[in-house]
Amino acid sequence: MFSKACTYGIRALILITQRSNEGEKIGAKEIAEVTATPEPFTAKILQQLSRQGIIQSVKGPRGGFYLDDEQQNTPLYTVVAAIDGDQLMTGCGLGFLECSDEKPCPMHAKFKSIRASINKMLQSTTLKDLSNDVEGGLSFLSLKN
Repeated sequence: MFSKACTYGIRALILITQRSNEGEKIGAKEIAEVTATPEPFTAKILQQLSRQGIIQSVKGPRGGFYLDDEQQNTPLYTVVAAIDGDQLMTGCGLGFLECSDEKPCPMHAKFKSIRASINKMLQSTTLKDLSNDVEGGLSFLSLKN
């Protein structure tokens, strides 16, 4: 459903949220190791998220990525839109440029309700929610857990 970049970004953000709650910063290399993602690609995604203000970074030996309390409450919708754009949340299920209630594609009615459910989940789920689920043992971030 999401691009590889988006899934890697979400994994990284969950881990960064966990470390931020512990008062720590984490580097791209360790993020890539823990989340089983390619380091160069992960670093590129993290730079993009940092430029967009979704995460913060500090350079140097004690540096790394982190999120403040406000950033931890970022909805997944914001993250997905920042990495993949909003096509999944607003676009046509068959990829037509023009698809509406007035001029629907063959999947319009069915996809409309699915898209509404996805949007609701993405808007109501925050990075902190996902981090708390991992911390509470309700979900996992790595197969090593």
